[in-house]
Amino acid sequence: MTTVISADGTAIAFERTGEGPPVVLVAAALCDRLATRPLAAELGRHFTVFGYDRRGRGESGDTAPDTVRQEIDDLGAIIAEAGGEAAVYGHSSGAVLALHAAASGLLITALILHEPPFLLQDDPAERERSQAQLQTIEELLAQDRPADAIAAFLTPAGMPQQLIDSMSRDPGTQANARTLPIDPFAMLSEESRGGRTPIEQARDVTVPALVLCGGASHPWMIETGRRIAEAMPNGTHRVLPDQGHIVPAEVLAPALTDYLSTP
Repeated sequence: MTTVISADGTAIAFERTGEGPPVVLVAAALCDRLATRPLAAELGRHFTVFGYDRRGRGESGDTAPDTVRQEIDDLGAIIAEAGGEAAVYGHSSGAVLALHAAASGLLITALILHEPPFLLQDDPAERERSQAQLQTIEELLAQDRPADAIAAFLTPAGMPQQLIDSMSRDPGTQANARTLPIDPFAMLSEESRGGRTPIEQARDVTVPALVLCGGASHPWMIETGRRIAEAMPNGTHRVLPDQGHIVPAEVLAPALTDYLSTP
């Protein structure tokens, strides 16, 4: 593990694996670089892989107030460390950050968005539910109840109770819980896109881009992936048969390798 200094002076911890063209892995909500280690090990056979702790997680620092712009700068600092440009893979809300970064002009050579969890239809009821959920999570965090905040985040997603209990009791996940108001809530917000819809933001991304979805995922997630890919001038949509939102590294790595190795 080593660190790079982001634009606001925050130390961002990262690991480098393998040799070859650089690829940066962006983890999902509540996750740090430990979550991407298996994928980094697989990809490291062909690429130099950078897995990092997003700010407020793992061994990275945290400079208040946390913002989406700071997260973009953090990713930019990792890309600079990688040589000034790199391919970027993001999973779930990490894919949303990767899309923000590409739309902001970071030097990304290829973009892989793995199930960005956008709801593309404007639903006032869903917006109210999300705001209520965010308020509950912020109140629980203010009361120093990270396990309950994690459960409040995961339960509406329909995750199995056994997995919710396991994650909410995990000390590392509890330590990352304070980042939930930024990721995913601020990350997915209209404000973070400057008022643009996800489709409008995607249209600004001209680099080669792959949007991955699991064939066993919710139909709305697959449809979102398809529409995001279609909106990008150089976008491609691919469905991984029989896979859900979480894909084993040994299945995911070949799909990424094929895409990144194709001229």
